[in-house]
Amino acid sequence: MTSPSYAARRGQLETYFDRTAVEAWSRLTSDAPVSRVRATVRAGRDAMRETLLSWLPADLSGRRVLDAGCGTGALSLEAARRGATVVAVDVSPTLIGLARERTGAIAGGGSIDFRVGDMLDPDLGSFDHVVAMDSLIHYSGHDIARALAELGGRTRGAMVFTVAPRTALLTLMHAAGKLFPQADRAPAIVPITTRGLARRIAREPDLAGFALARTHRVNSGFYLSNAVELRRCGSSADPRRAPSPVPARVGAAGPEGGAR
Repeated sequence: MTSPSYAARRGQLETYFDRTAVEAWSRLTSDAPVSRVRATVRAGRDAMRETLLSWLPADLSGRRVLDAGCGTGALSLEAARRGATVVAVDVSPTLIGLARERTGAIAGGGSIDFRVGDMLDPDLGSFDHVVAMDSLIHYSGHDIARALAELGGRTRGAMVFTVAPRTALLTLMHAAGKLFPQADRAPAIVPITTRGLARRIAREPDLAGFALARTHRVNSGFYLSNAVELRRCGSSADPRRAPSPVPARVGAAGPEGGAR
């Protein structure tokens, strides 16, 4: 069951991504020319997407993947090209509409089911893997842990996601972000320390079967983001790729509060 704070923030995100900054995010997630600042954000998002995808099996045939907060569907498309059956969900009908327009024929045998709704909706079913790129960073530590617990109960393998770090650099980025037009600002992100995240995860009984496998930070201009992998104990990484190093820090943040 989601908390009132989760529901309130979800409503703010729906308003922002569906009505306030549609044009800005449409350009950012395309190959259209953007400002120098947004170019660094785009590069950072591309790098983060590649990181999260690299943590999934190279061959996703027969696997069911949830793209939680899929935005315009770039990550969903790459997972489907590896053979995955992807359920791609977002609160914004406009972003889902863009995703459907941009997704043509899929080579590789996979498929994408784009849906408008809540990423925690139990009716979405169970999954082999869950990906949540920059879709949890706007929520409190308590709501992040509860969201992971709800998703974990329906995840057979790994959950890969991003969280917002509490750093001096991020504080400066927040201040600079306030200089952008109001229409271009997403709802504020909620930073959380590594220890804080670990403590909250440890308190969730539904996450007892998961272990923090690795993290990786992406820093590109106005994009500062850390990927985190929670892997169900007993599930193994794809044997066809070498394991990635595990950096010491955990956290994540997007431009002026996030990117889709």
